[in-house]
Amino acid sequence: MAAVDAARARAQAVLRVRGLALAAAALPAAVAVVLLAGRVTGRLGAPGSADSAGWDAARWAVCAVAALTLLAAYLVARAHARAVPPRTPAVPVEPAAAPELYRLINELAERLEVPAPSGIALTPDCDSWLEDAHPRLGVFARRQAEPSAPVLVIGSPFLWWMRAGELRALLAPVVAGTAAAADPEIAAARRFVRSLDAALGEPRRGPAVLVGRATRALLAACREHSAELERAVAGRASDKAKAVDYGLRIAAQEQVGLAYAGWDRLLTRVALPAWRLGRHPAHLNAGVVAALTELSRRDRLADGYASRLGDRPACDLLEEPGETDAAVSLLAAELFFGDPPTGRTPGAADGWRELDWDDYPEQVADRGWRVQAAALQTALAGSGPAVPTLNRLLARLAEGDGEPLAAALTSHLARTSRPAPPLQPARSGHDLLVEHVSATVCCAVLDAGAATPGLDWLDGPVLLVDGVRRADLAAAVAQAVEQGKDAPLRAWLEAAGVRLERPVRL
Repeated sequence: MAAVDAARARAQAVLRVRGLALAAAALPAAVAVVLLAGRVTGRLGAPGSADSAGWDAARWAVCAVAALTLLAAYLVARAHARAVPPRTPAVPVEPAAAPELYRLINELAERLEVPAPSGIALTPDCDSWLEDAHPRLGVFARRQAEPSAPVLVIGSPFLWWMRAGELRALLAPVVAGTAAAADPEIAAARRFVRSLDAALGEPRRGPAVLVGRATRALLAACREHSAELERAVAGRASDKAKAVDYGLRIAAQEQVGLAYAGWDRLLTRVALPAWRLGRHPAHLNAGVVAALTELSRRDRLADGYASRLGDRPACDLLEEPGETDAAVSLLAAELFFGDPPTGRTPGAADGWRELDWDDYPEQVADRGWRVQAAALQTALAGSGPAVPTLNRLLARLAEGDGEPLAAALTSHLARTSRPAPPLQPARSGHDLLVEHVSATVCCAVLDAGAATPGLDWLDGPVLLVDGVRRADLAAAVAQAVEQGKDAPLRAWLEAAGVRLERPVRL
């Protein structure tokens, strides 16, 4: 109860700031009404009295201040009424599409003795939270008598990787937070602060500068109270959730870290090469299961995870997991990469094209390597009349032309490629050269029929020789690029039956 009282006290403090703002906006108008009424009744500066001139001057001044204050309040209220708090895009899940998932969440809410969420949505991220179902509410709007329950947003990797019991335990503290959302004062205070945040992000020009200053002043007055409010709400939700699957929640938290690691690796190493070609893998969440299983196997963590894989996965709570996965996967491409690449990239078409995992080796690995090989050959052709064969490339590296070639490649990519998405930091010219030389080598080996393209769930496109990934190729490429020692790479290619004088097929 202490946490509840603390949360309500902080909510009341936030609402007092709103009340004081309203009072400050109305005070000059109230004084003006009193002065005007005094003149009409003859009690304050009646016409013809000795002090009428002074009172008239005061009335004019107060009325002018009241008019300006009301205008400013109107501008602030209008700007905040139009402001919409940012919402993370998510894929809504209707009750008919996941009756068992809704049943699990409703039973959890009933056990916690809190209102059930008004809906469920999935986000392509490793996080879960409650989203206001009706975020549009102006700064001076009246609070609702009965706030609507928020929407439960669930990170889609959790749904596919975790077992049903683990997901229930993980979501217990989140669902417990609906109790605070149902409190009229807490809900009103939250919406007040969110509308301030949203309005602060609007562009400020002309009279809108005044709106920005007023918003910053109100936000500064609320910031500490709002932070303490959320801290108290989180503490209360955590305490309330301890009665539900507390021991299982510890195990579920371990899965959160693993899911985040596998999801990040899948996006940066596997999905990103596909997105660059305008293709989005249609089943990212199914892929994260494969990636995490592989990660567990490689890191010798499978002992604890093999047994849990026999339990029912949480995605079985959906009626059509494949369709939901496809919708979330498309949203992931739009969120983490942006608009699909256009015809500027060879082989890319306008608009996202769905990709099945079975087609990844040919449509992403092979095609992506050839796009990179084409970029490197353009850089080679621009910095020498010679035919850009693999033999010529290795000779240039052996002559110590790695730095000029890296600069030419970087310049070419800057003109023809889009900036790197937030998923991947900017790469140096050296890193780009290593990557493009490796792609050119892979193309030559494929052309010789000595290998096939493949998909590694943790590393993305890989070259398979006799069905096995050759780890020694990366070291040979690095030696050629970094040290100009092309002999190891030439020996590797000759052993694979690659004719270095032949141009690489693009």
